[in-house]
Amino acid sequence: MNLAVNASSLIQFISQPWHWAVSGAAIALVLALMTWMGRSFGVSTTFKAFCSAAGGGRFSDFFKMDVREEFWRIAFVIGGVIGGYIATHFLQSPEAVAISPETVDYLATLGISYPEADAKGIGFVPTSLFNFQSLSGILMAVGGGFLVGFGARYGDGCTSGHAISGLAHFQLPSLITVIGFFIGGLAMTHFIFPLLVG
Repeated sequence: MNLAVNASSLIQFISQPWHWAVSGAAIALVLALMTWMGRSFGVSTTFKAFCSAAGGGRFSDFFKMDVREEFWRIAFVIGGVIGGYIATHFLQSPEAVAISPETVDYLATLGISYPEADAKGIGFVPTSLFNFQSLSGILMAVGGGFLVGFGARYGDGCTSGHAISGLAHFQLPSLITVIGFFIGGLAMTHFIFPLLVG
C-alpha cells in the first residue's frame, strides 16, 4: 500500500509542469559533459548513422563511418522516442501549456483556440490543416519533413546542434545559422502561417 502511494506521488511530481530552468540546467550539464568527453551534441548526424548501419556505405562514401562511435547518439534518439511515448501516454499533465495572454490572443486571430484545443489533445494547430486524413495534410507533413531533413543536412546540423553545441563552442557558422533559424521562424509565424490557416 505504501509503495503504491509513493509511486502515485512520484508520477504526480513528474507529470506536473516544471520550470524551464530545469531543462536548461540539464541541457547545460549534458553539453558540459559531452564537451569534456570531446563530443558535440546534435541529432541530425543520427540519420547518417542509421543509414550507415543499414548498409548505406555500400552505395555512397558519405555513409561510410564507424557506427560504433555514433552508438551513443543512436541510443539518445531512441531514448527520446521512448521517453516521448511514456510522457504522452502515462505522464501527461492535465494542465494546458502556459503561454502568454498576447500569444493566446494572436492564436485566436488565426482561429486556434486555447486552452480548449490543448485540453482535448489537439494541440495548437488547426487539425483541418495538419492531419493525415487529407491530401493537403499529408503534403504538409511530407513537405515539412523533407525541408527539415534537407535543411539539417545542407546546414551541416540541426537546431540543437547549432544553437546549443555550436554556440557553446563559439562557432561563427552556428551563430549565422541560428540567426537564420530565427528569421525563418519569424517569417513563418507572421507571414506564411497566417496564409496557410486563412
